[in-house]
Amino acid sequence: MSGLSRSIHLTVHIHKDPAAMAERAAHILAAACEEAIADRGVFRIALSGGQTPTPLFRLLAGEDWADRLPWDKMTFYWVDERCVGPDHPDSNYGLARRELLSMVPATHFFRMRGEEDPVEAAVKYEQQIRAEFNLGPQELPRFDFMLLGMGEDGHTGSIFPNSPALAERKRLVIDQYVPERKADRLTLTLPVINNARCCMFLVTGKEKHDVLSRALNLLAEPTLPAQKVRPGFGELIWVVDEAAARGE
Repeated sequence: MSGLSRSIHLTVHIHKDPAAMAERAAHILAAACEEAIADRGVFRIALSGGQTPTPLFRLLAGEDWADRLPWDKMTFYWVDERCVGPDHPDSNYGLARRELLSMVPATHFFRMRGEEDPVEAAVKYEQQIRAEFNLGPQELPRFDFMLLGMGEDGHTGSIFPNSPALAERKRLVIDQYVPERKADRLTLTLPVINNARCCMFLVTGKEKHDVLSRALNLLAEPTLPAQKVRPGFGELIWVVDEAAARGE
């Protein structure tokens, strides 16, 4: 990532609360979807888990939005996954299925199989991505949209501080044990994330203020995983609430 240009197209949207954030995020996603389908006939999006995207998922599944998106032309992937089954409360896929995908006519989605052996699941997901994107051996997929979150430690996806994942340059998907969580995770790698046409972070809460300030400083040497998300040929968008922006 050190070879990327510093002239990154960064946009920050600050809103009163998660509901207002969700409305802004929905409009950004819809515009990206419209452009992708007009240009390529399909919108490929990778989703993240945690509780932060839940208001967005619920908004998109609601009556005001469910009919506004071309669900039959949208293909869903996942940025990362906990190594649990799809019906487990901690499953990122399970969250998206409960709050969004089961409520709309979406039929194209490829989940990370957290219930399988992590090593095998990572290899299978990489193979699936390579097949769906018709990639050559050295090629990276170009997702239209990455929906990302950030933890208080600056992690994004399942790429944590001091993780070997930070140095991964060849693989598209990796498995790793996260000591801080005492759990196995699957995650897309930074080269894949940074090749997306648009990366959008959703961040809420005053406890995220300090780490958000660090992540938004693109002139500083990137040390946090979230700070290393710097799309080489795409947009970087942060949608945050006032609590995260102001720390109060």
